[in-house]
Amino acid sequence: MDQGKLEKQLELFNRTCRERRLKLTYQRQEIYRELVLSDDHPSAETLHARLKEKMTMLSLDTVYRTLALFVRAGFIQKVETIESQARFDAGEERHHHAICSQCNEIINFSCTSIDELRLPKALTSWGEIARRDLVVYGICRKCLNKQKTSAA
Repeated sequence: MDQGKLEKQLELFNRTCRERRLKLTYQRQEIYRELVLSDDHPSAETLHARLKEKMTMLSLDTVYRTLALFVRAGFIQKVETIESQARFDAGEERHHHAICSQCNEIINFSCTSIDELRLPKALTSWGEIARRDLVVYGICRKCLNKQKTSAA
């Protein structure tokens, strides 16, 4: 990630925390920074392992609680996976996710037609829709190629 873009995203995070009167601790800043720098949609356990070297007192429970707070505050997205292990994404642009059911790789994709899709009356009369997230499940090209190679 470009250093200027990283600094801008971290400054927005810091400013938003102050505006919402959320404690801006070193642990929260480092967890958010690691998420912003990650492009692999890490789990809480993966984040904990990555940060443990520089933050030896960081507990896995703190990572879980911080991620839950970030999701509620709208700083990050929680991506539910087939294996029931949530993964997290701090991407700032509007996007959706595709998950490989073989290797669990997650990629981002944008699709304005999904974002602008007219919702059915049952949903619009239900209440206010805050956001739309689409998760597509399938098998990535790398795994398909492995299957073809092993079958041959």
